Amino acid sequence: MSATHRDHTVASWVTELTTFLFGVALLIFIFGRLPSDVFSPESQTFFFVIGTIAIWRYSWWAVQAVRSVWYNRVIFPRMRAEADAVGELDLPPELFVLCTSFRIEGQINFQVYDALIREAQEYGVPTTIFASVSDRTDVDVITHVMDEHGWPRNIEVRYMFQKGDGKRSAMAEVLRAISRRLPAPGSLLISMDGDIRLEPGTLARSLSFFQAQNDLGALTTNNRAEVTGNDATREWYDLRYAQRHLMMSSMSVSRRLLVLTGRYSVFRADLATQPDFIELIESDHVDHWRFGNFKFLSGDDKSSWYWLLKNGWRMLYIPDVYVTGFEELPDRRRFFASTTDLMRRWYGNMLRTSNRAIALGPRPMGMFTWWSLVDQRLSMWTTLVGPTVVTLVSLFVRPSFFFAYVLWILMTRGIATLILAWQRGRFSLLWIPLIYYNQVWGAMLKTYVSFRFNRQKWSRQGISAGEPDDPVAASRQRRMGHVLHGFAYGVLLLLLILSTGVMAPPDRVSMHIARDQTWERNQQPERLDRWLSAALIDKSRPSVELPPGYFRLEGSLVESLQLNSVPSEKQIRGNRETTTLAISPALAERMQGPDGGPLQDAAECTVNAHCRLALDEHDLTLVNVRLRVEQTTQPDVAETQP
Repeated sequence: MSATHRDHTVASWVTELTTFLFGVALLIFIFGRLPSDVFSPESQTFFFVIGTIAIWRYSWWAVQAVRSVWYNRVIFPRMRAEADAVGELDLPPELFVLCTSFRIEGQINFQVYDALIREAQEYGVPTTIFASVSDRTDVDVITHVMDEHGWPRNIEVRYMFQKGDGKRSAMAEVLRAISRRLPAPGSLLISMDGDIRLEPGTLARSLSFFQAQNDLGALTTNNRAEVTGNDATREWYDLRYAQRHLMMSSMSVSRRLLVLTGRYSVFRADLATQPDFIELIESDHVDHWRFGNFKFLSGDDKSSWYWLLKNGWRMLYIPDVYVTGFEELPDRRRFFASTTDLMRRWYGNMLRTSNRAIALGPRPMGMFTWWSLVDQRLSMWTTLVGPTVVTLVSLFVRPSFFFAYVLWILMTRGIATLILAWQRGRFSLLWIPLIYYNQVWGAMLKTYVSFRFNRQKWSRQGISAGEPDDPVAASRQRRMGHVLHGFAYGVLLLLLILSTGVMAPPDRVSMHIARDQTWERNQQPERLDRWLSAALIDKSRPSVELPPGYFRLEGSLVESLQLNSVPSEKQIRGNRETTTLAISPALAERMQGPDGGPLQDAAECTVNAHCRLALDEHDLTLVNVRLRVEQTTQPDVAETQP
């Protein structure tokens, strides 16, 4: 890449240095705040839940990464050699180009058509360019480009003005115009956006794959970008292209893709001019039990992909051919709002199509491609497990778990970034926070859109669709979406609460103590001997959880336990620093303090420095409680009955 190209696509060295210094400062801060006991046995549930999901997600991602390397290093070089050999001898009889543009700047428009006409002229086959434009100035620019190239004899340009109701109707008009020309067998159709510049050799190095593979229905290529915006915007786009490269390469091992990008894709003309293909592009819709029948506004690349998938045609990604996109956020001053708008549209297109693609089953696409579609639906929920669990554990167990989670994020996303950088050929420290942003905020947007995917908006063209015209019906649909979304996340939250145990149901001792009681430190302590003894004898509970409060234990507890069989490894667990036990001197003689010596006056029993109550056969462990040695109560203190 040239220096000019790098200036348009990567962050400045000042930004990279600032990010590095901030990362070092963050690590120093985390290690300074991270308690040594955050990795104690009490943390096992937290790390089990996070780790289980992480093993699943990252093992699947690792499979995709390995497949990507296998495709780029082993499979594709063979394909490239075959395509190059055939491409020198056999060319398609005709070439059609569908280029749609909407209010593209004149300078960009000139570059796009200048590169397109240069490529078509060098390729040499009869080429018809259908320029679907929205303004008369586009015609002037294209005419000027043709003048510059001397009006090549093998190129014909036809103009079609858009209706202004979106890209789909414009594409359908062009496809019908091509079908009326009766394309010769073996002709190809290029579908590209009006802000995509073809690099030298794009046609020769991509179209030859159709001559080499008779069952290939469509292909797409690698992408670069010239981004107008700040450093974060540049790296956000390049990170997305790096992730796209990995996923596209992996899927190409199965000769299938998960999308045919509208930026630059090539189809067999006899497929793209089929009446049902054109109808799907123009009027793709869905019948939904809650939303009824509504048409798709954008996502034509998903419609064409679904048609090929359903009809069993193979698709391919060409990683060594690049096209350059001129990228700019809808509002370059608002990174968060603009990226949210774009991701909401992209994910809406994906969700509106994936259910019917999954319904096709593995037969027309293979098991790996089918499961990849299923995984798209699952990953938006599993990605939310980590942030949800760390929030629960930080609020209800220990705030320091948050720092452990940040350390986990830096490690895992750092490794993922290195793998992406290895395949992309460049690295940026900004990718580490941006990949987490894409994953977590993207997952939240996916779950949001999945209950509202009828709502569509195309920010660049300022049009929206999908909701009923009746405001009352639209409001009712929105309320139902909020209810269903809240219920679905509530189920996930409940499962995580139960699995982590941060809000475990209290045992019968805790229920009795907490019922109708408000405990203050200056109240007389409640005796627990009888009820604690019953709970400890209960073999169904591995430990007894005590609520916050001030309680008393006397020698009768030991007498009761000696008469019954207590399961080994029983624990008495308090509520960290808010549970206090006042014990009699007789009971204190059987107690061992956190330092291993006899209990003298008071002690704090923690996870790493617990206390023990000696019985005849084994000991009981006390965790997260404060102990005080006090005199026995007077005879007039009555024991509360259960």
